[in-house]
Amino acid sequence: MSIRSQLLKGILDGCVLAVIEKEPVYGYILSKKLQQIGLQEISEGTLYPVLLRLQKNGWIHGEMRPSDSGPSRKYYELTEKGKSALDEITTEWQQIAAPVQLLLKGRSEDA
Repeated sequence: MSIRSQLLKGILDGCVLAVIEKEPVYGYILSKKLQQIGLQEISEGTLYPVLLRLQKNGWIHGEMRPSDSGPSRKYYELTEKGKSALDEITTEWQQIAAPVQLLLKGRSEDA
């Protein structure tokens, strides 16, 4: 597993929740939205276990909806519990990312 993959694995739940917070989405669209922001390595195959875990945690709710262009699709929406989790993830990420960024930035300035 690459370093990038390991880093993404730690924050992927937060990224998924942040996308779903904006609007209900189904797996394929979620994958595309993550790719649009630069996370190309996040495939649908990676997302579905994450979505299942988030649903089991009660952070998202899935609902089948009819589609004009094929079979019904499962759309995911953030729950109140999911909003609280996203708030906590955001806070924790900021508290971790800021000092790490300082360390890494300082490293490049020292080189």
